[in-house]
Amino acid sequence: MDYKEAAGATLISDGRRLIRPGEPFTAGELRAMALDGVVRQVIRDAYLRAGTGATPALRAQAVASAIPAAAAARTVIGRLSAAWVYGCAPPPPRVALLVDHGRRISALRPFSGCTLHEASLGRFDVVMLGSVPVTSPLRTAVDLALHVMPEQSVPALQRLTADPALNCPADLVRRAVLSWPRVPGRRAALDRLEAVRRPGAP
Repeated sequence: MDYKEAAGATLISDGRRLIRPGEPFTAGELRAMALDGVVRQVIRDAYLRAGTGATPALRAQAVASAIPAAAAARTVIGRLSAAWVYGCAPPPPRVALLVDHGRRISALRPFSGCTLHEASLGRFDVVMLGSVPVTSPLRTAVDLALHVMPEQSVPALQRLTADPALNCPADLVRRAVLSWPRVPGRRAALDRLEAVRRPGAP
């Protein structure tokens, strides 16, 4: 049975389940199936049946598969990677990982496909999407404003703050940034948020 017949026999019943190489198709078969429109790539080697929408939990699961095992238990997906999980940014070329100041982790190996950033994470800064820890929408928005260049942060912030399901309007994000009086880059962050509140303003 070729991959198209196998797809017809198995993918129809898969529903919202990520498909990766070896489950049961090879990487080459999955790429061919994507070209034929049978599956669609979510990120890297994670695919979904064509026509199936990717939820934040599925995107979190997909991006978590790219995190080295030694880092997965101690880190949180954040910044533009978290914005992608929430459907508000393009797929990240490298996975942004946050590690709390109180936790120790060895440096990531070169070419891991991830970046590591120390951060102070409060109990409300992290949510679990399935079994994957991701910064909350509000913490994600604050980090984008503070740490990501405007050409990437402003479009993602516009989507994050406009989505009522994420519950982080621009004014709330601005108040959160103002609550950190000594954080570096606060003035630039407020400028980015002003660009979000007044799109098209000079």
